[in-house]
Order: sequence, then C-alpha cells, then structure tokens
Amino acid sequence: MYQFSKSVSKYAVVCFLLVFTVSMSGAAPKEVKKSFDVKKGGTLTLDLQTGASIEVTAWDKDVVEIIYHIGGRDADLVEVEIEQRSNGVEVYSSYSQKQNNVRTDEEIVAKVPANYNLDFNTMGGSVKLKGLDGKMEGTTMGGALNLSDLKGHLSLVTMGGGITLSDSKVDGKVKTMGGEVLVENVEGNVKASSMGGKVTQRNVRNSSADGVGEEVNISTMGGDIDVDDAPNGASVKTMGGDIEVNKVQKFLSAETMGGEIKVRSADAKIKCKTMGGDIYVKFDGDGNADDRDIKLTSMSGDVELLIPADFSMDIEVKIKADEDDVDDYDIINDFGLSSEIKDDDGWHGRDTKVIYAAKTVNGGKNKVRIHTVNGNVRIKKI
Repeated sequence: MYQFSKSVSKYAVVCFLLVFTVSMSGAAPKEVKKSFDVKKGGTLTLDLQTGASIEVTAWDKDVVEIIYHIGGRDADLVEVEIEQRSNGVEVYSSYSQKQNNVRTDEEIVAKVPANYNLDFNTMGGSVKLKGLDGKMEGTTMGGALNLSDLKGHLSLVTMGGGITLSDSKVDGKVKTMGGEVLVENVEGNVKASSMGGKVTQRNVRNSSADGVGEEVNISTMGGDIDVDDAPNGASVKTMGGDIEVNKVQKFLSAETMGGEIKVRSADAKIKCKTMGGDIYVKFDGDGNADDRDIKLTSMSGDVELLIPADFSMDIEVKIKADEDDVDDYDIINDFGLSSEIKDDDGWHGRDTKVIYAAKTVNGGKNKVRIHTVNGNVRIKKI
C-alpha cells in the first residue's frame, strides 16, 4: 500500500509540473505583417494601448512595411489593426478583454520612405528611429529613445529611460522623466531635458546660414550637465549635480542646487550660481569688450576666476564667514585688490564677518561680482 501511494504521489507531482510548465509558456508567439504603397510625406501613426517597443528605419522604397511581433503568456489577448488611411498608415493595438497582470512581449519593426512622418504613443517600450526625414512626435511610458541619422523636427518624450540623439540635423525637443540624455554630433536647435539624469551635449551646432540660432537650453532635476560648445549662449540648470561647460560665447546662465560649476573657456556675459560647491571660470575673450559682466555666487565653496590682464572691470568681492572662522579665508588676486574685514548683519542668528575688496581696473567697463560663503576667492591673470 505504501509503495502504491508513493507511486501515485510521484505521478501527481509530475503531472503538476507538466501543467505548470505549459501554463507558464503561454500562447505561441505570433506575427502580423502588412505592407502598403504610399506617397512620401505621409504619417505612420502608432497607437499601442498594449505597449510595445518600436523600431522605425527609412529605406529607398515608397512602401510602408509593418511587422508586429507578439509573444508572452497572454499573446492571444492582443488584437492588432494595421490599416492604410488617407494620410498614411495607422497601427492600433488593444486587449480583447480586461485582465489583471497581463504579460506580453511586443515589438513593431517598421520601414518607411525616408521622407515620412511619425506619430506614436505606446504604453511602454523602447523606441529606435534611424534615417527618417520628417516630423517625429511621440511618447513612451517607459523605455529608452535611440535616435540617429534623422532630419526634421522632434518632439519626443519618455517617462522612464535614457535618450541618445546622434548624427542628425534636427530642431525641437527631447525629454525624459528619469534617465540620462546624450546629444552628440547634431546640427540644429534641440532642447534636451531630464527630470533625473545627466545631460550631455557634444558637437552641437546651429544649422542656420548666418549662424544665428537658439542658445543651448538644458535642465535636469537630478544629474550633471556637460556642454561641449555653445556658440549662441547657454542656459543650464540642475537641481542636484555638477555643471561643466567646455566653451561658450555670448552669454552663460548656469545654476545648480548642489554641485560644482566649471567653465573652461568663455567669451560671454556670465552668471553662475551654486548652493553648495566650487566655481571655476576662465574668461579668455577680448579684455576690452563691453557687455561682459560676470557674476559668480556660491553659498559654500571656493571661487576661481581667470581673466586677461587687460580686462576692463569694476570688481567687487565678498566672502561671508563666521566670526571665529574668518581668518581661514582670503581673497588672492593678481590685480592689486586690498581686502578688509567688515561687520555683517548676521547670518542665521550667528555672528558673521565679511571679507571685502573692490577696485576699478582698466576703465571699469564690465561689472564683476563674486560672492561666496566659507570659501576662498582667487582672481588670476591669463
């Protein structure tokens, strides 16, 4: 009797494992494929209520080809409509019935004429676009944007993924709510922003013939900002990271709530502010130019400014510190500024002092204001 029970038990376990395996494997993967003859300048519209990753590339045919791959446990619940409309081609996906914890694995691979527009909305999935020339708009609720070899206008958002835009000639904006952004080898005016990641811009230049275009405009809620070149000026802001600008002209507005600011080369009107970090600025433009005011403010850190010996400025420097610590800080300079210690009205209820220096140099065309708290100030000739 014992042997029989043991055999039945083993048989039951094996049957259970077989049933469990079949259940977990889900429905067999399926594929929907359609192609349409189209005219250039149309629009591919993707409305993906089930979510899917998207890959759209351009080719040399006046044809839109769609391949929709569907896999996962609940593949049978996915319904796909692919239709040709008067203005292009539309793809729509939905579930045949409402169900909690639906699991699918979906991907759209599309080929379109080079001169074609794209409008997409997906509930989740990465997006890869290559070779398109047109208007590209869309949002994914969670996935990376990989964008290359594009021309036209962009308005693209991901709610949770990184963005790479490279080797393109485009205007517009790219935005992520939680990832890093890299804009590299791009010609045009592109605004890049992140709510929680580093934003890097390298070799980005204006596309207009006269060289007049928009400034670099970057913001992030929680990451570093790295700008290679901003010939038309830059406005950059981060709530929690470092800012580094390799080269800037015309103007710079840089602000961080918790990081360092470094400007390696500037011929611009400059305003830098950090709530908690050092500031380094090298101004290597024309020393006799006007409209080159410089304002550097740190609430806790050292400030270093390198400027030409012939720079025309009206300079004022203030270092605020607790009375007991004021001797730890100093104004070190190559322009003959003499400092003195003054009383302060108090800071957060404490006894504070101010190390102060001011002077007119080479005619005083530009205002230079440097303020810091608990830090040294260095002003050097180049």
